[in-house]
Amino acid sequence: MLLSKSFVPILKNNPSEAKIKSHQLMLRAGMIKQASAGIYSWLPLGFKIMKKIEEIVRQEQNKIGAQEILMPTIQSSDIWKESGRYEDYGEEMLRIKDRQNREMLYGPTNEEQVTEIFRSSLKSYKSLPQLLYHIQWKFRDEIRPRFGIMRGREFYMKDAYSFDVSDEEAFFSYNKFFLSYLRTFKRLALTAIPMAADTGPIGGNLSHEFIILADTGESKIFTDKRIFDLNSNDTELEKNSLQQMRNKFEQYYSVTDEKFNKEEFEKVVSEENRLITKGIEVGHIFYFGDKYSKAMGASVDLPGGKKDFVKMGSYGIGVSRLVGAIIEAKFDDKNEIMKWPLSVAPYDIALVPMVNKNDTSALDKAININKELIKNNIDALIDDTDENYSSKIKKMNLIGAPYQIIIGKKSEGDLLEFKEIGEETQNLSLAKIIEIIKKQKN
Repeated sequence: MLLSKSFVPILKNNPSEAKIKSHQLMLRAGMIKQASAGIYSWLPLGFKIMKKIEEIVRQEQNKIGAQEILMPTIQSSDIWKESGRYEDYGEEMLRIKDRQNREMLYGPTNEEQVTEIFRSSLKSYKSLPQLLYHIQWKFRDEIRPRFGIMRGREFYMKDAYSFDVSDEEAFFSYNKFFLSYLRTFKRLALTAIPMAADTGPIGGNLSHEFIILADTGESKIFTDKRIFDLNSNDTELEKNSLQQMRNKFEQYYSVTDEKFNKEEFEKVVSEENRLITKGIEVGHIFYFGDKYSKAMGASVDLPGGKKDFVKMGSYGIGVSRLVGAIIEAKFDDKNEIMKWPLSVAPYDIALVPMVNKNDTSALDKAININKELIKNNIDALIDDTDENYSSKIKKMNLIGAPYQIIIGKKSEGDLLEFKEIGEETQNLSLAKIIEIIKKQKN
């Protein structure tokens, strides 16, 4: 892709309204454009990153046997009145009426909608368990939207819901999602720590937030530093191994401020291992049993002719928020360098030819290099503008492709000036560069 043909409206300076680095970068690099307070258009660069995150989330949901559906953004108020949440949810819910004067709402969450789908479709315990998920836009009318897409009113989210016949089976489903989230965030090059959390308006008595450390985070967290050394990639989808994995994390004190108990924290965590800091919530899982199924009559037939209400959980990941969270974790604001994880980078590599009006040989070389990269499934952005070297590098550092090839005086013969973004350059052959990138992509 040629930069001159790309829709990437880069700004020279940080917009005055942007207070945190993710908001600043997303506006400066032309990833988003504000439509109204807390609502943004996603431009090609930002949209491409978000869709890559979405696909990783989808792959990890599919691995645990969850099935994808798509529920509407507009919901009837009737099902919310059945659950008892219509009046309780508060002013964050955008309530509207259609032309028939029926009360509708723009969905802030989907527990009611998915329960209605289940109760009208399945009647036997033999159909359980069921794990359903969708990835959809949501709207919550925040009183003070701020920090760009991190605390916006409209956002893109993955919601999953589990339906089980008993608490024991439901905990198995809960643990599947617990593992899925750990794997998802690792693929995004994020260290997300599961922390015991309050259930809030969703309800229930079991909940974990997945938090990444960030000074700009809104969540205050209290944890044992040793939790950062844990790894769960080798866990199988079996009841015992999944519970052991969760126990491994829960052996260390790790809570959000709503669950914090100072006396307990100081008792179980030695002073050298205590960490009190801020973080960003990137995922939240809940188990709430029959809260919604009982209120809405979602039951199944059991052996012997009895009926019982299904046991449910819900599991959310903020897909659009993860774009901002990765920036908060990875952006070097001092040097103005963004290095995207290769798994979600808008481009794998930036080609920076030194172009002038009288000599197009460097650009021609970049185009030929790109042909080889395409053959190897490597996505490149070519800066074909006639700006100077310093301006080009600053621009590419903001866009954040993990690798760069500079094509100028030092690129002679078969060797190219290659570097990982923000690091020192080295002279390598194109074949070696392709080998390095393909190895990292795999």
